[in-house]
Amino acid sequence: MSTTSRLFPLDLTQLPNTLFGVQAVRVEEYTDGTTYVVRAEAPGLDPDKDITVSVVGNRLHIRVERTEERVDKAHSEFHYGTFVRTLQLPPNAREEGITAAYVAGILEIRVPLTGATTPGREIPVTTKPPRTAKQQ
Repeated sequence: MSTTSRLFPLDLTQLPNTLFGVQAVRVEEYTDGTTYVVRAEAPGLDPDKDITVSVVGNRLHIRVERTEERVDKAHSEFHYGTFVRTLQLPPNAREEGITAAYVAGILEIRVPLTGATTPGREIPVTTKPPRTAKQQ
């Protein structure tokens, strides 16, 4: 699970996409041993034409495009257009060896991880006396 999704129940990295009308790809992410796994919903697509996966810096970009067939429809709840998702890779992600496979409407991206990461450290919070008007 990414740091962002652990800290916030909403994925704030997707806020610009939401504000500007670009729909996000729905994903789930987890670590499977020494591999970071991202699974994205992408039903009914041709992975050769409709799906692009790329890595830029420490970010994984998923872009899918579903085009609408021009047929006289009485009703449709399908979503058409471009769908994007950008995920922060774990600090110990290894760009070499990333694989992506599309099976039964699910895009699965596997990112190899190098050894353990530094867990970070807690920063102590100190207290100070309140400032008075003269001190400001």
